[in-house]
Amino acid sequence: MDLYAVLDLTSAATPADIERAYLRLARRYHPGINPGDRLGAVRFKQVQEAYEVLGDPGRRQQYDQGARRDAAAGAVIAFEGFDFSVAAQGNEAATFSELFADVFQDAARRALNQAQGTSIELAMQVSFEEAMRGGNVPVSIARQERCQACLGAGAVAIAPSVCPECDGQGATKWARGHMMFTKPCEPCGGTGQLTRMACRTCAGSGLQTRSEVVTVSVPAGVDSQARLVVPGRGHAGPNGGPAGDLYVTIEVMPHPVFRREGSDLHVTVPVAIHEAALGARIDVPTLSGPVKARIPAGTPGGTRLRMRGHGVQSAAGAGDLIVEIQLVLPPVQDERSKALLREFGRLNPIDVRAHLFE
Repeated sequence: MDLYAVLDLTSAATPADIERAYLRLARRYHPGINPGDRLGAVRFKQVQEAYEVLGDPGRRQQYDQGARRDAAAGAVIAFEGFDFSVAAQGNEAATFSELFADVFQDAARRALNQAQGTSIELAMQVSFEEAMRGGNVPVSIARQERCQACLGAGAVAIAPSVCPECDGQGATKWARGHMMFTKPCEPCGGTGQLTRMACRTCAGSGLQTRSEVVTVSVPAGVDSQARLVVPGRGHAGPNGGPAGDLYVTIEVMPHPVFRREGSDLHVTVPVAIHEAALGARIDVPTLSGPVKARIPAGTPGGTRLRMRGHGVQSAAGAGDLIVEIQLVLPPVQDERSKALLREFGRLNPIDVRAHLFE
């Protein structure tokens, strides 16, 4: 990644030019101005990274002397003609498709090396209450970030020495069949001298693994197996490539009182016999606290009452609360209570099992 190109500048830019370009592009691509724009967020991150290097005189000098020399690796590979002193029979003979394999493999390798970083997949448990109200949940991840020692280049500057790969010639040659090719030496970038060595901090990869706490925005009413994305918080791309994304799969923990079905919540409420028989107003639990509900006289066990708008609250709307009535028999321990129940049975005769024999 050419840091000058990121800021729409050339290497002749003055510090004032760099400052103006950074402010202009940072305002254009800032996530706060472009919410939900994933490409804009990636561009904003690249602008920041470019300014961190080019805005610092020391780091800019290091970049100009070292990192930009990577561009020399893209020099054209030259065809030098035929060399019939090279055997081209049997295993040495090249097919037409193989003939130019070595010519294009470097370009393909550079394209792969600048690819986007891989994404991170993570499962995260949230409480029932967190899932219902939503909010920002911090999560710790281990991700590959650009090496700070070499600024992601994978190499650092050293005292110049003769390149052993090309013996100071700055180019290497090879044959495919009878055809001869030459290309700039990759280790020295075509200069014939080694001025850089692999970074010891990152072993030449340009990346370092570190732990980081990322804030995940959980929407209100999220359900289990929902997949959330945090753009740009995956692994950093090699050679300055853009970072991948962080994908978070939600697992909502069960609640001891409520049970969820879609946007509705279900709750079982115990009701005494006399409350169900005579009717009553009782307290029913909801996510926002207890509310009064009317139990009609003669309500049988298993009856379901629907309380509108007291279910899951989400961007799609509010669900309902389904209240299931569970009759509770009182303990009958004294003779007075037993006599009253017998009297009640005589005054209200009904065969509750008659339908079983019809």
